[in-house]
Amino acid sequence: MAQDVDIHPLVSPWGRFGLYSFFVDAPEPAIVDTGIASSPADGMAPALRRLGRDITEVRWILLTHGHIDHLGGAHALWELTGRRAKVVIHRSDAHLLRSRRAHVEQYLEVRHRYLRDPQGEAAQTEAAAKVISGEMEPDVLLEGGEILTLGGGVTVSAHHVPGHTAGSVAYVVDGQGAAFVGDAVQAHGAANGFPGYEDPRAYRASLEYLRDEVRPRVLYLGHPYRGADGEAYEIGPRGERARRVLQESLDLEEWIGDVADRHLGQGLRETDSAYSPFAPVAEELGYEGDPTLEPSPFLTTLHGYRRRLEAAPENT
Repeated sequence: MAQDVDIHPLVSPWGRFGLYSFFVDAPEPAIVDTGIASSPADGMAPALRRLGRDITEVRWILLTHGHIDHLGGAHALWELTGRRAKVVIHRSDAHLLRSRRAHVEQYLEVRHRYLRDPQGEAAQTEAAAKVISGEMEPDVLLEGGEILTLGGGVTVSAHHVPGHTAGSVAYVVDGQGAAFVGDAVQAHGAANGFPGYEDPRAYRASLEYLRDEVRPRVLYLGHPYRGADGEAYEIGPRGERARRVLQESLDLEEWIGDVADRHLGQGLRETDSAYSPFAPVAEELGYEGDPTLEPSPFLTTLHGYRRRLEAAPENT
């Protein structure tokens, strides 16, 4: 039986967010998530040297999902490993690794319709070019249920946990109970103060699956997500704290869903509010964050509830 491996957080700054990546010190070392284009050279390589390791030793790049702050550094990191590391992502998010333009299209499909920023497409195109280090084909396409072997008896199970994105994955170090969940678990959100997920029904089902089936001993979060008191949880809540983050995320989703369904069921009304057409939802929830600040989780999430309502049988 393999002994527990050491796990080291690799924190990269970016705007209002702290980007969390993780070094899994297995015989075939892995890095979970890569930050943005500058993160591998400016943050990860020096951090690994301080641990007595070298970035060229990394053999696995495990991506929890396809957003730019998680895969932006993937190509750069792969290059620093001498192109020897295997890049792993779920099939449903792989287009975001293959194409910078896919990120712009994702913005135009959802957030742009509410933000109506005439410079939005250009800004997103510029951001994708700057923050994503390169387009590439993944080495391993996940469906969910795969077991990755990192040598010395160390295995990592891949669990499909959609909701935040269609291809979100939790990687669990088998026998150790350490779960890297990326943004699949958000509590009360990070800097924007609101949880962001594309598909509310899938997000809830994934949270329940993590709570009831995976039952992680340690929950490695993708950002400094906050509790109801506004204070950020530690990078890796353990034991009862991990369970609390999962339950708190579920409780908040239930509240947001109840409020959203009630107001959206009464129809949408365009206003001058920055929250339009979801202003009544923001008001009842007491949300006062700036929805124009990207990545705008409020608009992404409320669009998800809107799509759910429009797809209901009585609306078809």
